[in-house]
Amino acid sequence: MSKTTWPKPLDSAEGRAALRRLEQDEDGLATAEYGIVMLAAVAFAGLLTAVLTSDTVQGLLESVVQRALSH
Repeated sequence: MSKTTWPKPLDSAEGRAALRRLEQDEDGLATAEYGIVMLAAVAFAGLLTAVLTSDTVQGLLESVVQRALSH
């Protein structure tokens, strides 16, 4: 049977250095997430524009407005 050895505990300087390395690995993630959200928003806006400019939807909107104005 082999004996399991645990890693030695880090002193405070080593711990701070390890935390800095972890934080640096995430640099730029917020920018990438922002870019993905912006792409999704633009895609949704394009889809909404396509739907709202279709003849079917324009006809429905016109009929709703005409009914509202006639009452």
